Order: sequence, then C-alpha cells, then structure tokens
Amino acid sequence: MSDAKSLSLSVLDLVPVRTGQSSVQAVTASMSLARRADELGYRRYWFAEHHNMPAVASTAPPVLIAAAAMQTSRIRVGSGGVMLPNHAPLIVAEQFAALEAIAPGRVDLGIGRAPGSDPVITQLLRRSGTTSEVEQFPQHITDILKLVGAEGATVRFTSGGEYEVHATPAASGVPEVWLLGSSDYSATLAAAYGLPYVFANHFAGDGLERAMELYRKQFQPSEHLDAPRTFVTANAVAAATTEEAEERALPQLRQFARLRTNKPMRALETVDEALATPSDPLEQSLVDGVRSRWFVGTGPDVAAGLREFAARYGVDEVMISPAAGTYAAEPLDASPGRSQTLELLADELG
Repeated sequence: MSDAKSLSLSVLDLVPVRTGQSSVQAVTASMSLARRADELGYRRYWFAEHHNMPAVASTAPPVLIAAAAMQTSRIRVGSGGVMLPNHAPLIVAEQFAALEAIAPGRVDLGIGRAPGSDPVITQLLRRSGTTSEVEQFPQHITDILKLVGAEGATVRFTSGGEYEVHATPAASGVPEVWLLGSSDYSATLAAAYGLPYVFANHFAGDGLERAMELYRKQFQPSEHLDAPRTFVTANAVAAATTEEAEERALPQLRQFARLRTNKPMRALETVDEALATPSDPLEQSLVDGVRSRWFVGTGPDVAAGLREFAARYGVDEVMISPAAGTYAAEPLDASPGRSQTLELLADELG
C-alpha cells in the first residue's frame, strides 16, 4: 500500500500547444520540464501519442523520448503510450531498441491499443501499409517482446524456411514494456502476459477499480514479471493558492469539454482567454464533471489527495499529467504552471 513516504511521482506529457505558441516553443517548454522532473527526483517521464490535434504536439513519442533522454541523466523516459495499431511492430521494436542503446536501463515502452486520433487520421496512417489491425494486438505484443530481446524473433515460412529478425544487432538490455489502457480488455491482457499495467485514469471516467481488480486477480507470472506491478495516471494542478490552481486548470478542463461535445479543436486557451469567455451551461456541466476527478489546489492539498488516491488503489506510484495552463504574459517557450506543479509536489512528496 502507498503512504506518504513511499509514494513516487512520474510525469505524462502531451506537449501542450497554447494560443500563439509554435511547435518549436511547445517542445522547448517540454524539454525544460523533463529536465526539471529529472532534477526533482521524479521516477519516469512519458510522452503520449496523439495526432492532428491543434493543442497537442506529442505526435512522435520516440523522437521526443530521444530528445529528453539526451537532456536528462537519471529519470526513466518512455511512451505513454505508443498506439500500436498505428505502427508496424518491427518499427516500434527497432525504435525502442535504439532508444535503449541511447539511454541504457532508462527506457519504458508503454503500449496502447487506441488510435490516438480521429477515424480520418487512422485511415491516413493505415494507407501507408505499415499499420497493424487491432485484432492482432495480442500477437503484436508478443512479437515486440521477442524482437527487442537479445535472441530476437524467428519468422517461419510455409515453405519450411526460417529467418531470424532482431530489432538491433547486439542488444545488451531491453526497454521495459508496459501495457496501457482504460478497459477490462487491457487489464486482462496485461495479466495474461505477465506484464506491468497502467490504467489511463487521466482521461477515463470510470472502470479504474474493476480494471485493477481484474489485473491483480488474473495476473500470471512470466519471464518479464513475477508479481503484479501497476500504477495509475491523474491530472494535477498545484499552485501557491487555490485560486491560482483553479485558474490554471481551466484551459485544459474546457478543452476536455470541447472534445466531448465535438466542438472544433483549437490551440489551448491561455488562462486569460478562458477567464474572459464564460462557458455555456452544457460546457460548464462537463467542466464540473471532469474537474471532480482532478487534483487541483495548493501543494499540500494536491499531495494529500494523491496520497489518498494511491492508497485507495494500492499503488506506490502516480503518473501525473501536469495540466496547468499559462497566463498570456508568461514566456511562450516555457511552462511556468506545469513546472510549479512538479516543484510543489516534489516538496511535499519528495
């Protein structure tokens, strides 16, 4: 069980893009945040995969992971996650084997089954001929596990021939593979494969308790893991005052509401923009519903909430998505609110 002394924190980064900000500035801000997380003692720093979203620049996790690995020295870096149906398993294995060579012993390969975008982008990705069918997801997990290992995988042909395939010529280590999800399916698959599991609580509304129960009850020890290992994600905003924290949370909360009402997506509002344009009743009700599952407040308040949350689900790690927005006057190439969230929580839980 979790307690104040044992709770570890990690970071999930979607590389948010706000009004007036370029992709260069957004990535620069995230690299600075990764360095700060490393300095503060956070356990891992993961990048999510999303496509064709004006407010999200985390389109290519392996590229961002490589950049973050070169700017940090201790923290684990990885994907939260790579959406496997968008990619050929061999390419994923090669990319993460290369990352393991760049940052030995520090790479996590978090794998998900969702597309990470809308149906149009999914079709565009699949036109390339390199993507996998969702129905083959379990087999492709097996393929990746073999490909990244030192022994590699063996391809067998109907003619009787065999061909050895390696993700990298001489692996001396392997990335740690995690399954990500927000459903019973992902929990039971991770349990069956004996892999560590992460429930994507930062965007899922329900199902956390059942998924955790299924994973732990059905877990089968494997060569990868001898006992269940899991943590959960959560949205968090910490600030010097509750008022500031609530203000900084508003742009992301409104973005969630826009997504759920199928309104056109746009760059993330600044705090000033969000405060200047009141939500309509439907949007406000959605904002209130999402807000009830977030951790927003002063450092001590958010830390206390995260401790209770971790204890409730029996984990010793919470991966926070630092969802703090930016005021218009703040630099475009930095994320002061997100950095403040990490610093205040490190002070309380470090």
